[in-house]
Amino acid sequence: MKSIVTIFWAFLLLALPAAHSVYAQVAPAVPAEAEAQAARKPTNIKVTLLPEADLVAPGDTIMLAFVMKPDKGWHGYWENPGDAGYGMQAEWTLPKGVAAGALQYPVPKPWVAFGLMNYVYEDDYAVLVPFTIDPSIPADTYLDIRVKLDWLACTDKVCVPEAGTFKTSLVTSGSAAPRADRADTFDAFRAKLPAPLGSEGRFSVDGDIVRIAIPYPEDGAVEAPYFFPRNTEAIAYNEPIRFYRNGRDLIVEAVADRNGKSAIDTLQKFEGVLKIAPDFGLEVVASKGEVPPGGTWIATSGKGPATDDGAAFSWALFGGALGGAILGGLLLNIMPCVFPILSLKAISLAKIGGDERAARREAIAYTVGIILVCLALGALMLGLRATGEQIGWAFQLQDERVIFLLLLIVTAIAFNLAGLFEIGSLAIGNDKAASGGTSGAFWTGALAAFVATPCTGPFMAVAMGTALVLPAYAAMLVFAGLGLGLALPFLALGFIPALRGWLPKPGTWMETFRRVMSVPMFLTALALLWLVGQLSGSNALMIALAAVMLFGFFLWWAGLRQRGGKTAAWLMIVPLIAIGAAGIYALPSYADSAATAGNAAQNSGNAVLPSKPYSAQRLARLRGEGRPVFAYFTADWCITCKANEAAAIERSATAKAFADADIAVLKGDWTRRDAEITRFLETHGRSGVPLYVYYPAGGEAQILPQVLTPGLLTELAKTSGN
Repeated sequence: MKSIVTIFWAFLLLALPAAHSVYAQVAPAVPAEAEAQAARKPTNIKVTLLPEADLVAPGDTIMLAFVMKPDKGWHGYWENPGDAGYGMQAEWTLPKGVAAGALQYPVPKPWVAFGLMNYVYEDDYAVLVPFTIDPSIPADTYLDIRVKLDWLACTDKVCVPEAGTFKTSLVTSGSAAPRADRADTFDAFRAKLPAPLGSEGRFSVDGDIVRIAIPYPEDGAVEAPYFFPRNTEAIAYNEPIRFYRNGRDLIVEAVADRNGKSAIDTLQKFEGVLKIAPDFGLEVVASKGEVPPGGTWIATSGKGPATDDGAAFSWALFGGALGGAILGGLLLNIMPCVFPILSLKAISLAKIGGDERAARREAIAYTVGIILVCLALGALMLGLRATGEQIGWAFQLQDERVIFLLLLIVTAIAFNLAGLFEIGSLAIGNDKAASGGTSGAFWTGALAAFVATPCTGPFMAVAMGTALVLPAYAAMLVFAGLGLGLALPFLALGFIPALRGWLPKPGTWMETFRRVMSVPMFLTALALLWLVGQLSGSNALMIALAAVMLFGFFLWWAGLRQRGGKTAAWLMIVPLIAIGAAGIYALPSYADSAATAGNAAQNSGNAVLPSKPYSAQRLARLRGEGRPVFAYFTADWCITCKANEAAAIERSATAKAFADADIAVLKGDWTRRDAEITRFLETHGRSGVPLYVYYPAGGEAQILPQVLTPGLLTELAKTSGN
């Protein structure tokens, strides 16, 4: 966490110097018979623990199987899930003298959703576990075996962590060879496991290409081959995999995972499963060695960008994300913390008159400032996600220190608009200068982008979520598109003289308008101050308030010096840095998490529409009870979220309709970083809030619009009641 904050502060100081724990959800029955039954509460993948035989001989090894039965449309995951998901986790409670081996998975199948490649099972499958019985255990001993199992069940729209506790009993026999009661069943299970290859392969890394040479007969049949790597972060899962024959070697050629490049360079063993026919594969273990490139091409598998289908899908996905980002950025201009900056900067263009070159220079500088900040925030988010951090868009506002620094900057802008002092380089509403020039336009754009991008609005949510599943270069273009959309109004004014002609003529009224525009900025500062209190409690709130008052004193002093014709820049910049650094250091020490949690609980309890905090376990339990569920995900810093809550969610009509229809309400508060909520957002193609999901009783999830109306929610309740 310290490294994240350090990187982010470095970015702010450079860019704006002027300014699984998985949840237990089932409690299965524990029968006395050897076959343990699956959990009583419904799950999307039914699990049964099945022993190969009820009687075991001391000193022998016996197989137990987790028999997995996914519901229609659901799937489970291989041990290496691919781009997303996770494999099964088993926590055993075993009697003395009994040892469990590693889970043995059948050959999976590749499965693509939202550009992510996963390794899954859509049909019934069995995961085997070998158990060794110590020879010292006497005959007629009951061996109670208990296991807590976690697994992930997904559709193409939603993922649900599931869990269960299973138990079975084995009895030791005096016979040297007890009868295998379910030999035929387990023979069928074993047939689905990858077969040992018998010979070790070789692998090499050549730039971004990984080649694996697998010993395989020249006349051996290969049907629709695919390679599943056991090593995580070794190859790029969504890139095509090419297969060649080179003498007695089958050559697998894949693209190295950029994030795991350093790991694969130091890898000594490469392991995986080579599928050579439906439901049949070979265990592959390869050591580092020379691998000849290519040979005779036999197949290319995968749905990556290099295949025709993958390219078409990727272009469609990218085009939709880019268009959504531009539209979303355009709508950000009406945010209360951006509109004053945009309107006053636009009016400043009217002073330029017929100087087309100056107008275009300012428009371009403003646009560059916005796009660079959007790119920097996007790159930082992608970089942190690559290190394993569960974060999404607007991650910076989940830290009270960022909020505090933004509070100081917004306070300075508000006092500037109110006329307390002047910011020459920004020239926001400064009618004493012809224009802020290209430097002022650039920093104004950078500031506008930083204060505007935290909230995810219409069009923008899907775009930012899609960016997370696109290649990095495409994601960066989407972030640039967001900046372009935010800059479009000012860019149009700079390049279309007719639009500037519609602007009011400069005059004394501009000073009044400038003062009026300080009001939404002061309201934004108050909202940020409140948010510090929500995140860190009353002690932190008092510190932030004292810091703002002290900063305001320095700004007032700077204004006095400016009116006296003296230099005052140091009275703005030095206090901003000093007070900002002190607050960043002090706030975590005074954060009152207990008070914050109490406030959150109190707010939830006093809400017009009663709700429970979101958790995957609670959602699964409610759906298992057959109740309709409305889940909404919000944050205290999200303007769109708060507008929807005031206009549609927290209304007595909505509460009555939901109560009549027995709709359970879950609230996911993303004000602070929450990895579970982040994962939920990502499974629904989102990178930020708001998100509204409705689960009809026994039906599939429905993602609701990002702009809610009371009529939409009450009609939803009426439909549910029918």
